Amino acid sequence: MRVITQQELGGPEVLTVVEAPVPRPVPTEVLVRVKAIGLNPLEPRLREGEFPLLGPPPFVLGWDISGVVEEALTWRFRPGDEVFGMPLFPRAANAYAEFVAAPALHLVRKPASLSHVEASALPVVGLTAWQGLVDLAGVTEGDRVLVHGGGGGVGHVAIQIAKAFGAHVITTASGSKREFVEGLGADQVIDYTAVDFAEAVRDVDVVLDTIGGDTVERSLAVLRPGGHLVTAVAEDDPVLIAKFEAAGMRFSGVAVDPDPFALRGLVDLVERGVLRVHVQEVFPFDRVADAHRLIEGGHLRGKVVLTV
Repeated sequence: MRVITQQELGGPEVLTVVEAPVPRPVPTEVLVRVKAIGLNPLEPRLREGEFPLLGPPPFVLGWDISGVVEEALTWRFRPGDEVFGMPLFPRAANAYAEFVAAPALHLVRKPASLSHVEASALPVVGLTAWQGLVDLAGVTEGDRVLVHGGGGGVGHVAIQIAKAFGAHVITTASGSKREFVEGLGADQVIDYTAVDFAEAVRDVDVVLDTIGGDTVERSLAVLRPGGHLVTAVAEDDPVLIAKFEAAGMRFSGVAVDPDPFALRGLVDLVERGVLRVHVQEVFPFDRVADAHRLIEGGHLRGKVVLTV
């Protein structure tokens, strides 16, 4: 099979397509013939060595996959089933490949209403948003929710999840993305290039942060007493936790993990017609370096996908 690997840390040019043996699934796993691979901003940072998550090279990046079951050593799926998911995160899933061996519990059946490209774009961002808003924050009808970075991968899905649960959704986004995020259901859009969100919003029940930096601490000013900030960037920072608790607020970091129950929840929203994943651009497998360059340029709308 073809696989994209790297022998050293560095820029997009270190990503190389090579031939490798097809992985063998073990009991409880399936072998997936990959049709599409969702890319995430974390992956260029791993490629460069910013985080030692996968250890030293050589390694294979990627977690978001959609494809067809080729071999099943489990009762959960049969050959021919169309599946998608985010296997093994944060361990290496070796997803930049034509075949991936994955635990059956880390995958769900792909709904017919999603193409493989769309399905591959959903797991990491969808699970992050779901686990942050639903599992951690318990968003419910009538809540006021602020989503930072509403035009990005996690943010654009988070807007739709919050709306599906009956929340009033406010989001920060650049002016060029106003129409995009309004189309996703945002009730109020704050152009962060022109307006300070900390002065424009008050009495928020839940903040979902996808930006990091001083955005987290500045969000204290917009929360109501007892409000909850969930960040997908800062995770559990003891200093921030203490600061939020001293102000009567809650602080949580969400580190996404494989979750078939949340994946099925996302599928339910898709099938109800209240969730769609936006793919900005699709690249063929051998143009992975160009895909990474696009991600590194920032200001994406939704996701970038490789097809196999």
